[in-house]
Amino acid sequence: MHYEGNIIRPPSEAFSIILQVTVGCSHNKCTFCGTYKGKRFKIKSESIVMKDIDFAAHYCTRQRKVFLTDGDALILPQEKLLSLLRMIRSRLPWVTRIGLYANAKSIRMKSLDELKVLRENGLGIVYMGVESGDDTTLKKIRKGVGAERIIAAGKKVKESGIKLSTTVLLGVAGRDRSQIHAEKTGTVLSAMDPDHVGALSLILLPNTQLYADCQEGKFTLITSKEMLEELKTMFEHTRLSRGLFYANHASNYLPIKARLPRDKDATIELIDKAICGKIPLVPEQLRAL
Repeated sequence: MHYEGNIIRPPSEAFSIILQVTVGCSHNKCTFCGTYKGKRFKIKSESIVMKDIDFAAHYCTRQRKVFLTDGDALILPQEKLLSLLRMIRSRLPWVTRIGLYANAKSIRMKSLDELKVLRENGLGIVYMGVESGDDTTLKKIRKGVGAERIIAAGKKVKESGIKLSTTVLLGVAGRDRSQIHAEKTGTVLSAMDPDHVGALSLILLPNTQLYADCQEGKFTLITSKEMLEELKTMFEHTRLSRGLFYANHASNYLPIKARLPRDKDATIELIDKAICGKIPLVPEQLRAL
């Protein structure tokens, strides 16, 4: 398989065929993210992608899922993406689901009917980074979009019949807006009603603007206890009709996996115990991205 640079994928795609169709991120301005620094966004050549699909056809017959990377594969023009999905279904007929990363901008560029066509041709799940539901925080981290557009994008994916998996970032608002960020993020998640929510905890990377801001005293990284308090508030304000709320990423201090609304009370009780020191947290040296 042909890969350029570091490849990331959601934890749930650990056993998927990873097919790189773009390089970098179409936005690549978020202050907390160092994943694609130094990468100029581009769409990979069709010939390279086709060779990778041929490789998968011969050597990846046990994998039942395909994940399209890098940071925003949905940005591909509709006909190009549709052709790719059809090729995957033709050459890898045993694959049951195709997933990709998207952002609010690329979702907005696709009409509802176009998303439905993508679903009909194998696109089963879209992973969207929400990070925060607080407009002030979104502006500070240069997300390039506000809460209303994030909600609209999430709703459009859901309406198309494609599963929606979202990620939110604990600690990204700093200390001053921690609880505001938590509450408003829960409100945004409730409005979208995604199938999955993944909460990550901020780890400052030296190649990011947020790291520089922290070094200069412009940003305060909250403590592990404050992360848990933020998680509790966010969780309390998140109301899903039927979905999973995870905080089991390697960056988190307290692994949780809750099915909402069933596990709401039990999970809040678990977080409270961790805040009070009755449950040990993941040691700092074991946290990772």
